[in-house]
Amino acid sequence: MNANVIQLTKANFEQEVEKSDIPVLVDFWAEWCMPCRSIAPLIDELALQYAGRVKFCKVNVDNEPDLSNRYSIISIPTLMVFSKGKMHKQKIGAQPKHQIEEMFKDLI
Repeated sequence: MNANVIQLTKANFEQEVEKSDIPVLVDFWAEWCMPCRSIAPLIDELALQYAGRVKFCKVNVDNEPDLSNRYSIISIPTLMVFSKGKMHKQKIGAQPKHQIEEMFKDLI
């Protein structure tokens, strides 16, 4: 696991996402999800590339059902970008790197 990618739980979600002063990309995923695993290296690359400008986080939907329910996650991977505590953009399914970048480029 990349040290630049934060594991979110119900306990730290508010602090890491809702109170963040920089945009936050949240990856809702699960161990058993092959498309989730296929985009994990892209999330890691982007986390390094945009360190300090965009925060990258993951929510394991199996471990955090309350967060999954809160955001009505029915398919994974689901990527959400938050800005100033509000959801800005969402994409469902594995995305190429440039499409993930497009989700937050307008915020930095």
